[in-house]
Amino acid sequence: MSMQHLILISLAVLIAAFVQGASGVGFALITAPVIGLLRPELLPVCVLVLMLPLNLYVAWRERSAIDRTGASWITAGRVFGTAGGLWVLAVLSANHLALFVGLSTVAAALVTLAMPAFSPGRPAFVAAGLITGVTETATGIGGPPLALVYQHHAPPVVRSTIALCFLVGEVVSLATLLAMGRIDHTQLVAAMSLLPALFIGAALSRMVHERINSRFLRAFVQVFAIVSGLVLLVHAI
Repeated sequence: MSMQHLILISLAVLIAAFVQGASGVGFALITAPVIGLLRPELLPVCVLVLMLPLNLYVAWRERSAIDRTGASWITAGRVFGTAGGLWVLAVLSANHLALFVGLSTVAAALVTLAMPAFSPGRPAFVAAGLITGVTETATGIGGPPLALVYQHHAPPVVRSTIALCFLVGEVVSLATLLAMGRIDHTQLVAAMSLLPALFIGAALSRMVHERINSRFLRAFVQVFAIVSGLVLLVHAI
């Protein structure tokens, strides 16, 4: 990775780790379009690897608030969705994958903005897990469906439960990608080089996660996602 790309992606990772550590969502929505624009061959492995320590940290930090019932049903759907994500990776070229990431990012952000309030039940949790399995395995982006089902819960529940669901799902996705030969040395080295930025962003989130205006952060994530997704689409076209 060139120094210019390393600096730009590290900045995105730092911001994304701070945003997700504070609000519970946003890491992949911020980093995947940037990586897709600069180094599309690193997707989705680089994003998935980086999210492992971040979500482990957030889930442990607020473990007492985890919604274990909802997380269980989401994980069940997530496992089945992994197969759909592998199919997407198998049939798309790097350029088409960039298009898919851009479209997924914009669509997910718009749906999250437009979705009315509702009280999720078992079908909603399973559906969210299924969709997350497809999109996160293929692109690294999996937060919006989970943000939808938990958008009206208390911030600690949102952060901790989504982090746990991500953590389990990322292990499944990475294990499956490894078995399918979709992980290479370049992706892992890139992820390791971005860890310092991840740790700084996560540490900064600890200073503000109990006081920060989560509504503002969610709005920032959605606007950034739409803009970056559109930029990625234009670049891929």
